[in-house]
Amino acid sequence: MEVIETKIDTSSEEYKENYQAMQALVLDLRKELETALNNRSEKARGRLAQQNKLPVRNRLELLFDRNTPFLEIAPLAARDMYDKKIHGAGIITGIGVVEGREVIVHANDSMIKGGTIYPMGVKKGIRTQTIAMENSLPIIYLVDSGGAYLPLQSEIFPDADDGGRIFYNQAILSKMGIPQICGVMGLCTAGAAYIPAMSDDVVHVKGTGAIFLGGPPLVLAATGEEVTADELGGANVHCMESGVSDYFAEDDAHCIEIIRQIIKNLPPPKKTEIGLREAKPPLYEPEEIYGIVSKNLATPYDVREVIARMVDGSEFLEFKALYGPTLVCGWAYIHGYPVGILGNNGVLFSDSSLKATQFIQLCDKRGIPLVFLQNINGYIIGKEYERIGITKDGHKMVNAVSTATVPKFTVIIGASFGAGNYGMCGRAYSPRFLWIWPNAQIGVMGGEQAADVMITVKNDQLAREGQPPLPEEMVRQIKEPIIASAMREGNAYYSTANIWDDGIIDPAKTRDVLGLAISASLNAPLRDDVYGYGTFRM
Repeated sequence: MEVIETKIDTSSEEYKENYQAMQALVLDLRKELETALNNRSEKARGRLAQQNKLPVRNRLELLFDRNTPFLEIAPLAARDMYDKKIHGAGIITGIGVVEGREVIVHANDSMIKGGTIYPMGVKKGIRTQTIAMENSLPIIYLVDSGGAYLPLQSEIFPDADDGGRIFYNQAILSKMGIPQICGVMGLCTAGAAYIPAMSDDVVHVKGTGAIFLGGPPLVLAATGEEVTADELGGANVHCMESGVSDYFAEDDAHCIEIIRQIIKNLPPPKKTEIGLREAKPPLYEPEEIYGIVSKNLATPYDVREVIARMVDGSEFLEFKALYGPTLVCGWAYIHGYPVGILGNNGVLFSDSSLKATQFIQLCDKRGIPLVFLQNINGYIIGKEYERIGITKDGHKMVNAVSTATVPKFTVIIGASFGAGNYGMCGRAYSPRFLWIWPNAQIGVMGGEQAADVMITVKNDQLAREGQPPLPEEMVRQIKEPIIASAMREGNAYYSTANIWDDGIIDPAKTRDVLGLAISASLNAPLRDDVYGYGTFRM
């Protein structure tokens, strides 16, 4: 493979301005993550200590092997929602290493509303299970939850992707043979009671862990019976009488140790062989990405410069380098794993769409994971391009992205607008993981373009009625709220709060995040047995 020779002048004013702009965004991101990590009330901390419970982060420290990485998923979920204090949707989830084995963990944070489940918490739980299913990862539930947040029950309970889906997924995970281990470390109330009941192994903590469909207040209201939580569903009840729980733990630390032993006792994982080679760092510093990426999304830059700071040895075998230049495709290695990379260098034309289709097919046939670097305003539009066939050529690319069965990974590094989001493997196209940079924006189109479309439509309507176009002041009044709304609902934080992605990441850490994700994906078969493509409209 050839080494990408950088053309970036790190002493230029443009580079410095871009660097400062991205650095400021990264600093803001770190503050947001710090808030989500540590913003807990003293009352909640005191209650936890009084109950002799460990904070959820301490539980995870005991669970994971020392000095191993933790790839956290959606740490800023539910940001600015509800009362703006449901950090991470009240749940910590991510991929870590236990007894040398990659697992995914779903852990309630009981210092946030007692671990109560909010609608975004349900969505995050389903996302956790989806990752487990797609990547054949054992899932560990550390349950400490008072059940659903009842004032929002209509958003939690009835629909296909609401709370019931958690337990449906547990049944599917069990059918797939994916281990599910549950630590009952606090209340497992109402629906949360089914999590241990449907797990393979249940470890129950004495004194603090309790499983019941209806808690003491509901039992009193429904039957008049007075009972404590421990009498109703404590460790003695479920380890000695009901048989719901399998292991009796003295405290949190003991519970974690038993879970580690259960993981150790599982059959060894069969990771997919993928032609791994010795990893080597890029030739250029990853933080130089800060100065490469334009501070204004409308200003282009060469995505090869980003790739050069992400792949092993900055080596890249480019595919069809002279054809379809608005899309860069090629092969490289990330932390020793072979990958096929697609990165935008402009809007998608017919030639770049056809190039992408062929490249995706080649990677899928060869069993090479795909990495999409999204910075795309969409597919080209206009009379001439429609005549050439951009619609059918774009369809070929979307078809190939949809039906490729190798692991796909997407990073939104800039704009993600219109059908370009689809063709470049947006969330709807089932990438194994999708991350977003703090500068990114998502939408049907940019705010300015959306506003201009609305004005054009209105003026066309007025013209048909024989009236003059809108005056400038009215144009301004219409455009400003549209642009403001697009900026608010299209930014990275709005996306990550709604779990449209798996987290906002520091651009300089993209290489490491991808490496961890690719490794996790190899716990599952590389490709489905069902291989092929649907109809291409020729």
